[in-house]
Amino acid sequence: MVDFTGEFDTVQSPSTPIKDLDERTCRSSGSKSRGRGRKNNPSPPPDSDLERVFVWDLDETIIVFHSLLTGSYAQKYGKDPPMAVTLGLRMEEMIFNLADTHLFFNDLEECDQVHIDDVSSDDNGQDLSTYSFATDGFHAAASSANLCLPTGVRGGVDWMRKLAFRYRRVKELYNTYKNNIGGVVGPAKRDAWLQLRAEIEALTDSWLTNALKSLSIISTRSNCVNVLVTTTQLIPALAKVLLYSLGGAFPIENIYSATKIGKESCFERIMQRFGRKVVYVVIGDGVEEEQAAKKHNMPFWRISSHSDLLALHQALELEYL
Repeated sequence: MVDFTGEFDTVQSPSTPIKDLDERTCRSSGSKSRGRGRKNNPSPPPDSDLERVFVWDLDETIIVFHSLLTGSYAQKYGKDPPMAVTLGLRMEEMIFNLADTHLFFNDLEECDQVHIDDVSSDDNGQDLSTYSFATDGFHAAASSANLCLPTGVRGGVDWMRKLAFRYRRVKELYNTYKNNIGGVVGPAKRDAWLQLRAEIEALTDSWLTNALKSLSIISTRSNCVNVLVTTTQLIPALAKVLLYSLGGAFPIENIYSATKIGKESCFERIMQRFGRKVVYVVIGDGVEEEQAAKKHNMPFWRISSHSDLLALHQALELEYL
């Protein structure tokens, strides 16, 4: 089994982003404009022996999050609703603190991309070791000119390069610290997060650990790969994956945000990338991913309870999947 928890042996858990970003309780926002992602995806071609691609949803599939905030998880499983909501709010605060403080979410929230490499063609490869993101004028230009409107209005070459620099730095940070969140947030916040993660795992009866068992089996197979498609914006999604030490299961190139284009379009991008000879298996809890899977004739494994996770693990262990 592959251990994705890195230094955190206290709790095994996976991550994902905020399913309904507009519903997040702690951040007020009006109708945020969305960025326009480019279609290029310079990820390396997959190995020819690839046989299966497992396409995962995150919230309420690998991790319990949104249903904590709404109280629906507590109602369904007879847990304490105020405690569940409090845990959800604390988790949300940690996610956005990481996204804002270390992943440029204040700069990138309205310049959201589907994939980490979508603006890489605007990157000139400049050395960023002494680059000052705080003083390069990116945020002022973006907010004054509405450069990321969904109409496709984009900034000039200079501004797009600054945008690409931010996504490159996020990618570097993800790859460097995917098994060491303490290296990003420091030991005090790491310990606070581990404690919170343990409390959530206790309240949800080891939901995350059960999901992680299946992710682990897939990751050990040379002919299979895990891909994440989430309705959360890309940056908060990456924050969740980092917090839950899920980088071992999901290389950053395998993470897609469906916020702007929807899951069906994300599935199409994934099929273009990995080809039509492989078998795609979609794992999720929602109607959107189920319908998208059906349209593309992909098998769909619904996750709506602990027993679904246990059955998935058993099917993988017995090599039915």
